[in-house]
Amino acid sequence: MAYNSIRPGQVWLDTNGNRIHAHGGSVMYIDGTYYWYGENKEKTTGDNDIWHWGVRCYASKDLYNWEDQGLIIPPEPDNPDSSLHPSSQMDRPHIIYNKDTKKYVAWLKIMHRDGTQTETVMTADHILGPYTKVREGLKPLNMSAGDFDLVVAPDGKAYYYFERVHSETICADLTPDYTDVTGYYSTHFPHTQPPFVREATAHCLRKGKHYLITSGTTGYLPNPSEAAVADTWHGPFTVLGNPHVGDESNTSFHSQISSIFKVPGKKDLYIACADRWLPKHMDREYEEYAAIFEKIFGGEVKPEEMGDRNDDLDDSEMRNTSIADYVWLPIRFEDDMVYIDWKDEWRIEDYE
Repeated sequence: MAYNSIRPGQVWLDTNGNRIHAHGGSVMYIDGTYYWYGENKEKTTGDNDIWHWGVRCYASKDLYNWEDQGLIIPPEPDNPDSSLHPSSQMDRPHIIYNKDTKKYVAWLKIMHRDGTQTETVMTADHILGPYTKVREGLKPLNMSAGDFDLVVAPDGKAYYYFERVHSETICADLTPDYTDVTGYYSTHFPHTQPPFVREATAHCLRKGKHYLITSGTTGYLPNPSEAAVADTWHGPFTVLGNPHVGDESNTSFHSQISSIFKVPGKKDLYIACADRWLPKHMDREYEEYAAIFEKIFGGEVKPEEMGDRNDDLDDSEMRNTSIADYVWLPIRFEDDMVYIDWKDEWRIEDYE
């Protein structure tokens, strides 16, 4: 079928009629074509040890109809030690283009079973690859680095916004080749523990203002988003509150932000791209599971009791992201505040 609108929360199929798998993803516009890439979760059904099956990319001319371009970063199932092994918890790939080196630079977050998180960095000559590893097991600033965003400034300098697990948000300068950090960084939004720690950081620059939209930390279960604004890349950031208008469920419309895409050629159209990781669990109460996360990370639940919590937060259904959907919504700006309104359906053409 062909689409002529965006329908948040509904199943989105590619031009072959298959579910789109570009989760935790981002969109790039290159030479008249949109490229949407992200985690390929087609085999992540929750009853196996497959966390991902590489990074998949799609191409489009209209942001509605997406043609599968295949795996631009394939998994490495034959190497159990690889950060790209299907059981490796690879999340949120981000790709930026370096005009000086003429390389596409991809960063991948890798969660390890011991609780630490590292980055794998790869480069390619084309957005569609092939990608070559240049760093594996990178601990930026010697920190355990979680969800992140990569941003290139108009002058070519690049920045890396990430969650320092599980405490605060870091903005770090990238080296000129974008494959490492320089050592200069700033800290923001300190919190003691989940569910309050900010993750899923998404940055956008509009009229000289830097906006960050983040989620709380409740796994694949959704929670209230938070927007913040600053005058510079490193802040200081002023917290603006929850941008989701009328979201009585406190779940960001049952979704988690992944990135913000400024649509080229449009006067002021920014799209908040988000994942609805668990569409079958939209009846769960945020306050209920947030309290459980607070107890776990507050030390009220001992590590040896984790398997006996009986809180239904870790069964196979809670890990089945093969049926995750997308919630793409336009961002509305008023003064310095940023708003995201629910729309059952909307069209790019309705914006100047």
